[in-house]
Amino acid sequence: MRSLQWVKSSYSDGQGGECIEWAPAHAAVTGSVPVRDSKRPTGPVLVVSPQAWSGLVALARSADV
Repeated sequence: MRSLQWVKSSYSDGQGGECIEWAPAHAAVTGSVPVRDSKRPTGPVLVVSPQAWSGLVALARSADV
């Protein structure tokens, strides 16, 4: 999973906090969504279903900033 093309979340603040990345090209091909902490690129990767990813995105959008 380390060779995937990772995209930083638009909700990441750019200051080193709350940074997650996902691999949309992998998700499109396999139907599973890899997610990782951008501060730990060699750390663990969480793989979720598209439905779970949608739920996480909806939660982030609804959170008070």
